[in-house]
Amino acid sequence: MGCYVTIVTVLLFLVLNLVEGAPQVPCYFIFGDSLLDNGNNNDLETAARANYQPYGVDFPDGPTGRFTNGKNMADFLAEHLGFDHYMPPFANATGDEILQGVNYASGSAGIRNDTGSHLGYRIYLGKQLENHKVTISRIADLLGSTTSAKNHMNKCLFIVGIGSNDYINNFLMPEVYPSSNLYSPSQYATILIQQYSQQLKELYEDGARKITLFGLPQIGCIPDQLKRHDTLFCVDSTNQAVQLFNNKLKALVDDLNTNLPDAKFIYINMYSISSAIALTLLNRPCCKVSDTMPEGQCIPGKSPCLIRATRFFYDNFHPTETGNFIASNRAYRALLPSDSYPMDIRHLVRASNLYYDDQ
Repeated sequence: MGCYVTIVTVLLFLVLNLVEGAPQVPCYFIFGDSLLDNGNNNDLETAARANYQPYGVDFPDGPTGRFTNGKNMADFLAEHLGFDHYMPPFANATGDEILQGVNYASGSAGIRNDTGSHLGYRIYLGKQLENHKVTISRIADLLGSTTSAKNHMNKCLFIVGIGSNDYINNFLMPEVYPSSNLYSPSQYATILIQQYSQQLKELYEDGARKITLFGLPQIGCIPDQLKRHDTLFCVDSTNQAVQLFNNKLKALVDDLNTNLPDAKFIYINMYSISSAIALTLLNRPCCKVSDTMPEGQCIPGKSPCLIRATRFFYDNFHPTETGNFIASNRAYRALLPSDSYPMDIRHLVRASNLYYDDQ
């Protein structure tokens, strides 16, 4: 009898430890642009690539397609969630690894299909959603049915970080794109949100329930904008346009949560978070940037600054690993009430799954 009790106790101990060490969600899917891309653009005909040095100088695998010196926000969030690996890019995802998640993000991608087209091919959000349907089909094959695949999606965390390029590589480039001549900043924000809303509803229809939406950072303060406007100070007109989008996106979260049964959308206030980071880190790019295509990205093979932990930006657009670390920490566990709405990612992943378990 004593031996039996001992065996049961050991088994319970092992089970409890396995549960304690398990990821907080069974799966994690990523949609977005170069702030989250981890290799989807590597083999595309595009200038928006980061699979060369000095990108990845602090990443264990070297240059992988991440637009920074080390980890990006998607990577840090994977660690927060308890995964022992980073989600594979859709371009390379195979086998049953897709059950735990896929990264669809693509450098220069936008909500609008034409955004970033001057740089070459990019996987815009509509196409990322098409790629996700391919993944769902593959998961259906693994689990036995489309219903099982969508029930699996119900339990996953989804993050979507997109929209910056719809300004940087569209609205703010009147020499290339007509959008700023066709729309006022308010009108442009409205049409972006309308299209984004439809895309998010499509994601919901494909089974997503826990969805994190990253607002846009202070684009008017990035080195690219300072250079374009020949100023040392943030470009107010750009930041005001971005905030029009952010305000509408936060309101969209309420609308989606109200009108889509069991939906749990949250908004991450990257505008205020990026403002706070800028107060603690130097605003100059760490790597030597190119003046030609791709303008503002790191020049291949040139050594970056030595003390990278003190810099906010790695090139003229993208944060350093340090910037990504701080931003992802505050997205996961809000430091201030204004960091997230209506909750942070930590609370989102703890939201009840009872409804989905009963399906």
